[in-house]
Amino acid sequence: MDKTFDKKTLVESLSPIERKVLPHLSDSFIGVDKISEKSGTDMTTTLRALEFLKNKKLVDLDVKEKKIIQAGINGIYYLKKQLPERRLLNELEKKREIKLDEVGKVCDLNENELRIAFGVLKKKAFIEISSGKIILTASKQELTKKMLEELFLEKLPVEFDLLEPEEKYAFKNLESRKDIISIEDKRIISVKLTELGKEISKSNLDENLIEQLNSKILKTNAWKGKKFRRYDVISPVPRIYGGKKHFVNQTTAYAKKIWIEMGFKEMPYNNMVVSGFWNFDALFTAQDHPVREMQDTFFIKGIEAKLPDKKIVESIKKAHENGMDGSKGWQYNWNEKDAKKVLLRTHTTCLSIQTLKKIAENKEYPSKYFALGKCFRNETVDWSHGVEFNQTEGIVVDENANFRQLLGYLKDFFKKMGYEKIRIRPAYFPYTEPSLEIDIFHPIHKKWVELGGAGMFRPEVTIPIFGRHIPVLAWGPGFDRILMEFFNITDFREIYKNDIAKLRDMKFWKR
Repeated sequence: MDKTFDKKTLVESLSPIERKVLPHLSDSFIGVDKISEKSGTDMTTTLRALEFLKNKKLVDLDVKEKKIIQAGINGIYYLKKQLPERRLLNELEKKREIKLDEVGKVCDLNENELRIAFGVLKKKAFIEISSGKIILTASKQELTKKMLEELFLEKLPVEFDLLEPEEKYAFKNLESRKDIISIEDKRIISVKLTELGKEISKSNLDENLIEQLNSKILKTNAWKGKKFRRYDVISPVPRIYGGKKHFVNQTTAYAKKIWIEMGFKEMPYNNMVVSGFWNFDALFTAQDHPVREMQDTFFIKGIEAKLPDKKIVESIKKAHENGMDGSKGWQYNWNEKDAKKVLLRTHTTCLSIQTLKKIAENKEYPSKYFALGKCFRNETVDWSHGVEFNQTEGIVVDENANFRQLLGYLKDFFKKMGYEKIRIRPAYFPYTEPSLEIDIFHPIHKKWVELGGAGMFRPEVTIPIFGRHIPVLAWGPGFDRILMEFFNITDFREIYKNDIAKLRDMKFWKR
């Protein structure tokens, strides 16, 4: 509140809840719970009123963190029924001794309660066990006097830091027993009036001020001769977090918009569970390649995939065993069983090859398609790797397509995503030739970070699909690493933690 505001202005700016709470404050600190009780307002309303008064410099708040010991579930039960050791003592006081095999039934104690009661009373030398019986040895004075544990339980809740030595001993004994007591961290808030607050509290707080205009007041002229409450437009208010898409979804939507504006259609296939045939074999990945081991790929047990029409399967088998268009292939016996294995897709390129099959069937070329989706790999999780990640995929099918066009598509896409400079270097992939890797420089870790690969599909990939070689530009860079720099994320793992505090503060994607 502005310091130039006078006393009259301050009084007229007080809200109804402030006026309700203010008379119950004094120049000595008083707990918020007592203020709530005296003013007849709930705790949330009381705290809100006190925050408003603090902003106007009418009160001082004192906040302390304290450990409070409270009765747990069993503690509440034992406050009504008494502790197991006391119930056993009560029965022994009547009978002096009880047979061991009857004690549970007589005292209405379960096995665990009996074990605890025996241990406590033997430690205090109140009982002894002899000839299959429990015998009372405590004096009459000891029986009538409450045990430390009983006195402590009855005293709860108490502040941990204020425990006396005897109470600490009782606390330690009860703490070792399940759900009798619990410790909670609590904020203890107390408040007192400032000098200015003392003056304002002596003012007329019962004055009836109009809070807001409505149609009834306007129609009846009831506002005439009345005072309106002054609204405080200066004091800070709680931050409001508006609804928004997850930052990954924001970026994904933007990237899809880029591809569509560049004339691409979204791939019709988006299955995350695929066969080894589409994920590996159709992409000319050898069946003995390390990526096809469970150390790299998540396989699904107990399921076997159906393969497509025999003509394509036979053609891909031939490509693997003997090659195509002059190549030698992998020179091994291709195994149909491996191709039928089911797995979580390791890249979105498996969608590209399935889309190529659709393009071939419809003779839909030239054509351009893209995909953007989640992939899964059995990676060691660190700042730059995860077991799940998003990848953006693209293919261009055109008789006249060339490597120079591939570079143009990639540079144009990354420029629109905010990366003016990227590093493109030669690479190797089983299913593309020539091949390249795309890197961006990480400003925090001071190193180039690989985004993913691209290239032109080999004849061993295209001929089984089209019946002849047609140039196909293809790429599949990792997408999550693209958005990390914009959102100031230095650790890949932060993307999937979904920390609500960080999500609220995350800026909105805008390029």
